[in-house]
Amino acid sequence: MRPIWSTMLAVVVLAAGSTADARTFRYNSDGTVSPSESKALAGEKPVIIYGSADDEIFRPVIKAFQRSNPKHAVIYHDISTLEIYERVIREAGAGGAGADVLLSSAVDLQLKLVNDGYAMEHRSAETARLPEWAVWRDEAFGFTYEPAVIAYNKSLIPHESVPRTRRDLIRILEQNDRFFGKIATYDPERSGLGFLFLTQDAHESKAIWSLASLFGANGVKLYTNTGTMLDRVADGKSLIAYNVIGSYAEARAKHQKTLGIIYPEDYTLVMSRIAVIPKSAPHPGAARAFLDFLISPVGQQIIANQAGLFSIHSDVTGDFTMTGLKARQGNALKPIRVGPGLLVYLDQAKRQRFLRKWRRALNGRIATH
Repeated sequence: MRPIWSTMLAVVVLAAGSTADARTFRYNSDGTVSPSESKALAGEKPVIIYGSADDEIFRPVIKAFQRSNPKHAVIYHDISTLEIYERVIREAGAGGAGADVLLSSAVDLQLKLVNDGYAMEHRSAETARLPEWAVWRDEAFGFTYEPAVIAYNKSLIPHESVPRTRRDLIRILEQNDRFFGKIATYDPERSGLGFLFLTQDAHESKAIWSLASLFGANGVKLYTNTGTMLDRVADGKSLIAYNVIGSYAEARAKHQKTLGIIYPEDYTLVMSRIAVIPKSAPHPGAARAFLDFLISPVGQQIIANQAGLFSIHSDVTGDFTMTGLKARQGNALKPIRVGPGLLVYLDQAKRQRFLRKWRRALNGRIATH
């Protein structure tokens, strides 16, 4: 299959961020956890996962899968989104087997693997229940429903001054200089997720360029991960963090009482982590079983209630689910469609044009009204 776009590795590096050191765990079928090099138990059928989320987040999901599938060991490689992408290409080029399942928040890189012919089709009763916008070519499957929110310091911003929309935030920044140096957001040039959120903002509303201009005028601080931004808001170093991952913010707010969360009422972007089964999967049957469990009502309930992520399955209810979020936010929710449209900015020229516009806005050199 010929790719629609050719992509320089440098662009991929910028989109995904730097590679982190891998941590690998073997979940044995007897319920124990050990280093991956440990000897397999007799009769075990392994499922090898490359995942970008911390092992601690997926541990409840893996253990629940094993309770339903007691013969399966699970080997979880906790690695960066870029390393997932690179490993799949490297292993396929060498003709060797690698992972059975890829779980990544880098939606664009997952879709590029699909587009370039590295993914295996999978259809089942479980995949048929996913929203149409969360599946592409029966090869890429969204399995979470995570909003992009605004975090703020409740102790330092009075309730009556809390912005509920981007226009509110624009007005507050235009009228108040107390936010100088106190605004945090993703650096779209170094964070793949930050770039994704910014391009989707631009698609939804021209107001993002007015907001970017005011961010620049107010000395915005740029970061590569939600955790750092939430830390700054919680301790008062920043008053507002724009476009942070809602599931992480909600988990942190349970313990840090100064942290407030805004689901923008004009629109709230929603991203989905993407699951892919590579064509080179050494255990395709086990891979299909794990993917079906991940998106089943049981797996989704665990994702919502134990993993701390918002589930996407329409039959799962509760605060941290698509159903619960829709009940609270209604039509303001704007899910990011899983499909070829997200590959546009992996084209080097298009990406650089967009980032130049972002830099001009930060420097006050773009018309915003």
